[in-house]
Order: sequence, then structure tokens, then C-alpha cells
Amino acid sequence: MATQVPIEKVRNIGISAHIDSGKTTLSERILFYTGRIHEIHEVRGKDGVGAKMDSMDLEREKGITIQSAATYAMWGEYNINLIDTPGHVDFTIEVERSLRVLDGAILVLCSVSGVQSQSITVDRQMKRYKVPRIAFVNKMDRAGANYERVAAQLKEKLSHHPVRLQVPIGAEDRFQGLVDLIQMKAFYFDGESGEKIREEAIPADLQEKAKADRQEMIEKIAEVDDELGELFLADAAITNEQIVAAIRRATIGLKMTPVMCGSAYKNKGVQLLLNAICAYLPNPAEITNEALDQKNAEAKVILESNPDKPFVGLAFKLEDGRYGQLTYMRIYQGKVSKGDFIVNQANQKKVKVPRLVRMHSNEMNDINEARAGDIVALFGVECASGDTFTDGTVNYTMTSMFVPDAVISLAVAPKNRDAQANFSKALNRFTKEDPTFRVNRDEESGQTIIKGMGELHLEIYIERMKREYNCEVVAGKPQVAYRETISQKGEFAYTHKKQTGGSGQFARVCGYVEPLPADAVQQYEFVDDIVGGSIPREFIPACDKGFQEAIKKGSLIGFPVVGVRVVINDGAFHAVDSSEQAFKTAAIMGFREGYAAAKPIILEPMMKVEVQAPEDFQGSVVGQINQRRGTILESSTAEGYVTVVAEVPLNTMFGYSTDLRSATQGKGEFTMEFAKYSPVPRNEAEALMAQYKEKLAAEQAARK
Repeated sequence: MATQVPIEKVRNIGISAHIDSGKTTLSERILFYTGRIHEIHEVRGKDGVGAKMDSMDLEREKGITIQSAATYAMWGEYNINLIDTPGHVDFTIEVERSLRVLDGAILVLCSVSGVQSQSITVDRQMKRYKVPRIAFVNKMDRAGANYERVAAQLKEKLSHHPVRLQVPIGAEDRFQGLVDLIQMKAFYFDGESGEKIREEAIPADLQEKAKADRQEMIEKIAEVDDELGELFLADAAITNEQIVAAIRRATIGLKMTPVMCGSAYKNKGVQLLLNAICAYLPNPAEITNEALDQKNAEAKVILESNPDKPFVGLAFKLEDGRYGQLTYMRIYQGKVSKGDFIVNQANQKKVKVPRLVRMHSNEMNDINEARAGDIVALFGVECASGDTFTDGTVNYTMTSMFVPDAVISLAVAPKNRDAQANFSKALNRFTKEDPTFRVNRDEESGQTIIKGMGELHLEIYIERMKREYNCEVVAGKPQVAYRETISQKGEFAYTHKKQTGGSGQFARVCGYVEPLPADAVQQYEFVDDIVGGSIPREFIPACDKGFQEAIKKGSLIGFPVVGVRVVINDGAFHAVDSSEQAFKTAAIMGFREGYAAAKPIILEPMMKVEVQAPEDFQGSVVGQINQRRGTILESSTAEGYVTVVAEVPLNTMFGYSTDLRSATQGKGEFTMEFAKYSPVPRNEAEALMAQYKEKLAAEQAARK
């Protein structure tokens, strides 16, 4: 189907937003109006069917999106490839990898809550991948809906250049339709599901406002588009075609954000948004995609969305299905057909493409060929998330997506010994699919540790092990990912001497450790200031290795050491007894000596928490945050709701959702994401150090 569509008529878009802004509801309407589904089901509908894009049972039960789902639809002559992404920060990698491969996006905002903490996060991700976007102010039928306030917040909170293209006719329970400021027509959505669009003259009471808003819209576009700016300054007549062309240029150039509104739940405004996707968002050929040429010292190469050029594709998401591994791939250049051989650039393995499909949520439609600009899925192709594939004639790789560090870990074990095989299978699959879900074995305690982006993230995986692998899991208390660092300079001069029969070991390293500046990108820096050959050249890398080994475990509570620069400026060696191993050992011991003198401190992850609750509960919300050692950054009230933004240590946030619900009669909700690392208060640090000493003592006793 889609292979016949010229590339100018292809749109690859994602829907991203804060939790509960209505992304999945909007996707459901898009599928309905484009004829991909024939009836609408709600996310938490009474019929229990659930939205098409939430295909996992867990998603339907909890009413949240956990995995991004891909689909495609035709709107007129346009082929729209659509990815619905989760709003929850715990599943941030799903948004990250989707935006990496998309050409445009819809930023959905709630007309009452406006720009929320998660909206800021997804906007930051869009900026990272330079994705042009349209803002859609949803839920215009809700009490307290305010389109203009939300559009203004785009400028205040996200530094966008928002331009309103519509005027709502009524709001809240009187929301009836929309005025299009380009065509200067009113649109109403009739029929049971809003499928009949009625076009009429603008209501008399809105004519003056529409004229003023149209003038403001043209002025704002003229500020960022030179062609329209010249016409505007010359007072020339401006046609609708010129306005549309200017909006398209400025949106693709990331100079402005068109703002539209509607209510997906009440079936109003979605068709106009589809028209805008086709009119203002780029086709694959209008986006600059770069690859790195491995044969030419990683020189940047611009990929052309041309089916006749050598094939280049990026595997951005993996799923283990009933029929083996399903690899989602975005094709950037060339084409790929069923039966072709492609080369994985990560390991240079040649693989055959046995089956090529287009995904419609969890359904598959077989196709024979896919071209540049398409998003497809391949079966039976083994690879990792982020691998680049080519046809073998070029040696290009594409930059992978940004993967944030885990902030929380849990010790897990299967309840029954018999389930051990399934337990391992599940962990292997989840780590392959999700780069933010990590598994390692704690050598000292022999426990399996899983790490992730938050409590919900790990909870969902434990639940999936039970359902999909019939493996019940026992989980320990969540463990926070602490770090250690130093607060001042500390010197060391360590001599490592060991004499056993035969040749001995001798190495001496001198130097100092000091804190890195707060804005340093790397967490460890090694500086070699040796002059006069007091340590021979060949042993310098061994010293670096020793220091890197030493920072894996700090001496205060056994967590990694960050933010340190290690400088070596002197040393000594022995012509016979010095070896790489001797210098590595001397570096490890020297680091510990310098570390102890540099006043080490413990750092804990601080979370940015945003709480929303009715105003009556403001006192309890603030009180709870203060009890948890939180610092309130801002608090605001709008439409009877208070929003409190605070920085709170992750360690104190366990069980917060239950406490918040009981303090606000179930009406409060919160989101949190990692903000930064901060020093732990002294009494807390002493308690952590005492715990660590007990743990070490217990382990030593067990060894005896």
C-alpha cells in the first residue's frame, strides 16, 4: 500500500505528552477517521475492549501506555506512520527511541493543566533530536479549559514561538467547534463520532475576535519567516496559500510551533489536526539525517531519502513476539525487499530478511518491499536496539539514542526454584528490549539485581514475568543508586612492595585527587603529569586502569565514585620487579589514600516531583513534601487545583503514592523524574555508613 505513495506524501509522526493528556485517545480517533478501525473504544471504557494502541493486557487494566505502538493510516493521499508513546517518565526510553526515528511530532497538552513536568521532558527530547512539532491543546470540554493560557505557557515554560491557528467556539461543557483563522470559517463536528464536518460562517459574536486573532497570527508568523515578513511590511495582500507555506517553512525550520485545539474524547478537532500534519510537518526527504562513515574516520555523511541509493536503516526497538524477535526499523536511504541480505554494522554479520511487515499496533500486515522514509518491522533478524543495517556496499553507522542512567534497583529472585529457567529467559528478553532496564549479579551477596527508571518501571516488569513467563518473583526493598565524591584536594604517595620467592612486585605512584568542576561532562578524568620518566610510559595506562577500578567502589558505602580528577606527577619503578599489575595495584591503593584525605561525601539522587491536588489539600501536600526532606521550588493554583513542584530525595519517595492518596481523598496525583545528585545530610550519611560497616562485617563472618 504505502510503497506506491510518493515520499512527499509520507509523514512519520509521534504523539508525546504528559501522563493523562489524552495521547492514546487521540491516536484512537486518528485511526477511526482514517478508516483503520471501525469503532472507537476508550482507554478505560466500560466495554473493557480498551484502545487499539494499548495492546498489552497490563496497559488496558492500568489505563496507561507502557510500550510505544506503531501503526499507519491513509488520510486522503497521505500515508501517516504514527507512533503512540507512553507519558510516564519510567518508560522514557520508549519516547526517546521513537523521537530518534520520527520526522515530526504532536505535543499534546491538557487545556486545564497546561505545560506539566512531563511535557517539559518530552519537549527536551524533541529538541535533542530536532523534531518539528504541532502543539494540540486537548480536553477543551473540561471545566477550566483555557486555550490561550496554555499557548502562552509554551512560550514561558518551553521557550517556543507559539502561534495560535484556531479560535475555540465556546469552552468547557459549551465547547461546540472551531474557527480556522487561515480560512476564516467555522467548523462543527456532527454525527455520533464527530465524523461529519460542517463548515459554516463564523458566529457573529466571534467575528471581531477572529479578525484580531488572524492579524496577530500573521504578525507572529512574519516575525520568523522572511518571505511573509516582507509582504507584511509592504502591506501587500497575503493569500491563504502564502500563510500555509510560511507556517510550513517556519515549523520545519523549528522557528515556530503551530498551536491547535480540540477534544479527542468528544470527537472535535481531530480531522483539522490531521490536515495540519499533512500541511505543516515535514516529509522524510525534508529532514537532514546524518550517518558516520566508518571507512573515513567517522566523517559525517548526509543520507538521502532516495530508494536508488545504497540501503541504510536503523533498528530502534525490539520486541519478542510469538514468532521470535520483531525488529522495528526506520529506513533512511535505499530500499529493502523480502529475501534481501543486509549487513549489521555492529558485528558485520550478513542476515537475510525472511519477512517484512507493517505494524498496526499488535497486528502485522505483510509487505514485499519498503523504501526510504518507511517505518517497518522485520522478523528473524537478530540485533540489538540502536544497530545500523546497510546493504554491505557502504560502511555507515547512525548515532544511537540517548539512554539515561538507572536511579533505582531491586534484588529479585524467583519464588520457586523450578521457575529459574523462565526467570532468566524473561530477564534476557527485557534487557534486550529496554536499554534502561539493567540486570546484574551482586558477586558478594549472590543476588540478582534489576535496575530501572522508577518504582512503576520495575513493578511492571515483575508483573510481566508473572503473566508472560508464569514466574512469580520475590523482590527485596528498593535500593537507591547513591554515589560518592570528594569535596577537596587529597594527596597520595603510595609504594607497593611485595617480595615472594623469585621476582617481587614494586611500584610507587604519587599525585593527588581533586573534585571536577560541577559542569564537567565526564565523571572521571586522568591526568598524566609525569616528567623525567619516573614512571616509564608503558606503565601509565596500568595506573589509569587501577584508578578506574578504584572508583567503581568508594570506601564510605561501596557505591561508585564520581566527579574526580586523578593526577599523577611522580613515582618510582624497579628495573626487574615493576610490572603492569604492580602499578595497577599501587594506583588502587594510592587512590584510596588520596580519597580518604579528600573529605569524601555521599551523594543521593534528587527527584523533581510535581504534585497536583485540589486546593483544600495544599497544607497536607506541602507538609508531606517537607517531611520527606523536600525543597519546594514553586507552587501555583489554577481552577481550584494546586500544583507544587519540589526536589525530593528518591530515598524518601517510596510509598509516597499511597500516602498522597490517603491525604487527598484519592484526588491527588504526582509525577517524578531524576533531577540531579546532591550531598546527603550528615545524620543520614552516618546511618548509611554504619549500615555498610555492618554489611561488611556480616560478610566477613560468613566467610569464616
